[in-house]
Amino acid sequence: MSAASQGRDKKSAHITVIGWDGASLSASARQVLDEATLVVGGARHLDALGLGAKGQEGKEDERATVTLGPLEPALRALARHEGPAVVLASGDPGFFGVLRALTDAGLEPAGVYPALSSVATAFARAAVSWDDALVVSAHGGGDGRELRRAANVCRAHAKVAVLTGPGSGPRELARELLRGGVAGERVLLVAQRLAHGDERVEQLTPQDAAARDDFAEPNVVLCLDPRRRSGSKRWLAGWSGPSAEWALAESRFAHRDGQITKAEVRALVLARLAPRVGDLVWDLGAGSGSVGIECARLGAAVIAVEQDAASCGRIAANASVHEVDVAVVQGRAPGVLGGLPQPDAVFVGGGGIDVVRAALRRAPARIVVALASVERVGEVVRSLEADGRVVGGVLSQSSRLAALPDGTHRFAALNPVYVVWGSAA
Repeated sequence: MSAASQGRDKKSAHITVIGWDGASLSASARQVLDEATLVVGGARHLDALGLGAKGQEGKEDERATVTLGPLEPALRALARHEGPAVVLASGDPGFFGVLRALTDAGLEPAGVYPALSSVATAFARAAVSWDDALVVSAHGGGDGRELRRAANVCRAHAKVAVLTGPGSGPRELARELLRGGVAGERVLLVAQRLAHGDERVEQLTPQDAAARDDFAEPNVVLCLDPRRRSGSKRWLAGWSGPSAEWALAESRFAHRDGQITKAEVRALVLARLAPRVGDLVWDLGAGSGSVGIECARLGAAVIAVEQDAASCGRIAANASVHEVDVAVVQGRAPGVLGGLPQPDAVFVGGGGIDVVRAALRRAPARIVVALASVERVGEVVRSLEADGRVVGGVLSQSSRLAALPDGTHRFAALNPVYVVWGSAA
């Protein structure tokens, strides 16, 4: 049981959360703040509102204050306090803010006075609508996972707001985007110290942002595809979700001489890859790019690796038709894989056992291999098992309904395909 949970056995504090965006507080919010006997907030909030070491008139402020650093001490103080308390927060406390931490700790606020969120303000400064934007947080955890996932969302989607933090600011985001040379056509709008007297909003390329170390805090980054700043009218905020169709017919993709993963096999492959927003999928030996494009339609970022130049052109054209971003890398695997960003899932549609083993060295959570030859199944299974994976496989042997000349029908067999997969244990 946390210290905050233990403190809830006593009389709970009467807590009000006040968001602040640099503007003057409303009269009602100011009254609540003046009547509070405990105020919790960041140092800059306390100082700006005259609640630091000295009040606005230079006198010691008699009320208790807790300066936010680690959250747990503040939760303990709030849980034990018996008088009216105020928590000061940036922007809208209910939007990626402190309100969730309070309610998760069992401290139910009596009321919230929100201000404009930094995301809303940043999009306003850019004069860009944002009902179709995704909002992601790049900080937390300390292992860089959130930053990597945020960058993947930026690769896959046209309009993304990234909430930054220490060690995951504009420079780090830009460097992650540039990893492997697959940033795509993106511009970064870095909004710094919004609503303060020294506010600064800069539009930069990822290359420019990656070379900078002078961004003022706090800041928020908008990652925009300049080709798609305006979307169609919508009824659902954020990403509109997976497409209504998947495992599309082969006719929906340009391909060479029938060299495309068939829809029935693609359905199984997609189920095992489990692509989602924030993931990065490698499509190796991509051919027409059908698997990678379907992953992108499901919200994931995708890198398609293909050695044939004409096929690379087809992949790009197919992605454009389906209105998704797929980064195309021309080259032969496994040689070109070393510099690519970390994958969450890998599909191997061609290239042999060396490609499978090279992909395994990058430790993706999921890997799926499609094989036409039964002789190759054993070595793939052994490699997956040697990597400590939970291994499964299916012989996909489908037959499609086909019309006969006399108007009757038969089922025409497709070539069998062996699909083998391995998931992290």
